[in-house]
Amino acid sequence: MAALFGRRMRRGAASTAVAAAAMAALSASGAPSAVGEQPAASAAERPSAGASGQEDPSVTGDSPYHTDLPPLKGPGRNDPPDETPATGSAESGIPATVLDAYRKAEASLAASNPRCRVPWELLAAIGKVESGHARGGRLDTNGTTPSPILGPVLNGVGFANISDTDGGAYDGDTLHDRAVGPMQFIPQTWESWGRDGNGDGRRDPNNIYDAALAAGSYLCAHDRDLTVERDLHQAILGYNRSQEYLRTVLHWYDYYRKGAHEVPDGSQPAPGAPTGSGGTTPSPAPVRPGTPSPSPTKPGKPTKPAKPGDGSSSKPTPPPTTPPPTTPPPTTPPPTTPAPATRLVDLGDGALSAPAGERFAERPAVRAERADKKPAAQAKVRFTLTGETGTTFEGGATTVTVTTKADGVAKAPALLAGGKPGALTVKATLLGTTEPVTLGLRGEVTAPRADKLVRTDETELTCEAGATFEGRVALTATRDGQAAPGVAATATVLAGADPADGEKAADQGPYFLTPGDEPAEDRRTRELTLTTDAKGNLLLPELHTDDTTGTFRLRVETTGGAVMVLELKVTDPT
Repeated sequence: MAALFGRRMRRGAASTAVAAAAMAALSASGAPSAVGEQPAASAAERPSAGASGQEDPSVTGDSPYHTDLPPLKGPGRNDPPDETPATGSAESGIPATVLDAYRKAEASLAASNPRCRVPWELLAAIGKVESGHARGGRLDTNGTTPSPILGPVLNGVGFANISDTDGGAYDGDTLHDRAVGPMQFIPQTWESWGRDGNGDGRRDPNNIYDAALAAGSYLCAHDRDLTVERDLHQAILGYNRSQEYLRTVLHWYDYYRKGAHEVPDGSQPAPGAPTGSGGTTPSPAPVRPGTPSPSPTKPGKPTKPAKPGDGSSSKPTPPPTTPPPTTPPPTTPPPTTPAPATRLVDLGDGALSAPAGERFAERPAVRAERADKKPAAQAKVRFTLTGETGTTFEGGATTVTVTTKADGVAKAPALLAGGKPGALTVKATLLGTTEPVTLGLRGEVTAPRADKLVRTDETELTCEAGATFEGRVALTATRDGQAAPGVAATATVLAGADPADGEKAADQGPYFLTPGDEPAEDRRTRELTLTTDAKGNLLLPELHTDDTTGTFRLRVETTGGAVMVLELKVTDPT
C-alpha cells in the first residue's frame, strides 16, 4: 500500500521510473485519456496576476506539490477487480471538515456558475497534492489551519521569482511571495480570486472553506466547462504549469471519482515539505531527475576480536574520546511581520464630487494606523465603489486593492464620474484583520456642465409682429473644448436690448409654444428648459411673435455657466 502522504517535490521532480510505472499501470487499467500530454495553458487562458514585467504566475507560483499517486492496478498488485478503492482504505479517506468544504464549494458554484460543473472530486485532487488535505485535516472548528501552510520563498531559486505583493500580510514575507493555505494561493492571486466560503465575512486563504471555493472559482474562469477535457486540462495547468502536475491531479481525480470516504479530522499523518522549501514541516531534500544517488561506503573487513592469552597485545584500549562540540550553522531568522494595522482614517477634505462624465479632482485616500496610532506600512486596503451613477476607477474597475506606503497612506486611482447624477460611496476596507475595518467615503456625481456655447445656425433673428421667425436657433455646448452632452440649458426671452432692462422673462413679445393639445394661447411660454444631445447640440423650438414690436433678447444659459445672448427684433407688419 502506498504511503498516505508522499514527499513534497519540486515541479517535475518525480522519479522517472515511478512515473513510467504509474502511467503503464494506469494504461493497463483502461483509465481515461485525460492523463495524456497536453500543451501548457496559453497566457490568455490564465488570469492576470503576475508581477510587472513577468509572465503571469500560476495560482501556486509553480510551488512544490505532493507527488505520491493513488494505488494503481498493475503486476503484483492485489487491487479489487473493479479498481474501486477499498472501503475504508487510507488512500481514499478525506478528513471530514475538508470533505465538507469541497462539497459545499461544488454546491455553491453549481448555483452561481452552473455552466462550469466543477466536481468536488477535482477540488479534492488538488487539495491532496497541494497540502495533503490541509495536513490531514488539522483545522480548528471554523475550518482554519492552526498555523499557516506556507510554500517556499518564491525568489527564483528553483521556483518562480515573485517579489512581495502583500507586504507580508498573508505570508509573513516582505521580500518575496509564498503560496499560502491548504489550496496554496500566492497572495496576488488570492487578492483576485479569494472567496468567503463559510459566510464569516472574511476571505482567509488559511480557511479550507474559503480556499476551496476560491479554487473552484478559479478553475471555472474564462467560462470553462470542466466536463470538456480541454477546459479541464487548461484549468489544472493554470494552477501549476507542469505536465507532471497535471497527470498527478488527474490520477487523484480519477481515484476519488471511483470512491472516497470521510475520516475524522487530524486522524491522518501530516505531509512533509522539502528541506529549504520554507514549509513549516521539514522532510528529506527533494531528488532532482537524473541526479545519481550517492554510493554507499563499503564497510572495511571486520577485525577478529583478541582472545585472552593468544599473544595479542596487552595494551589497554584507549577510552573513546568525546568529539568537541560543533557550532550549528547560523540560521536565517524568519521574516518579520510588521505590526498590523487596526484602523483607517479618511484623508479627504470633504465629499468627493464631479460632474457627470468628468474626472474627480480628488482621489479617495485613507491612512492605515496601528493600535498606537502610528502609520502602518504595507497594509492592504480595498476600495470598492457602490451606487448607481456608473462611476468607475480609472481603467474601468469598481474594486481595487492598494498597499500602504511607509506613511500608512493608501490612495485609490482617479475616479471617473459616470453619466448619471447621484450619490455614491467609496468603501475603504482594511484587509488582513480579524474583524475587517471599513470606512465609507461619500461622493456625488453632479449634473454635466458646459463652459462655452457657440451658435451654429445662420437664421436672421428679425420677424414681423404676429408671425414666426424663419428657421430655428441652434447652439453647441462644450466643456474644455469637448462636446458636452446631457447638459441642462435654460432659454429665456427678455424684454429690452440692454442688460439694464433686467433678466426677468418678458411678459410680451416673442414666445415659444410648449407641446400639447391645448389651444396655442394656453401653451405660450417665454422660458424653456432643454438638454444638449449626445454631441452637445441644442436646437431651440420655433419662435413666434405677438403684436408687440421692438427689440428683445434671447438668453441661453447652461449648467456650468456657459451663456449666449442673442438679439431679437420684431417689426411692424408689412
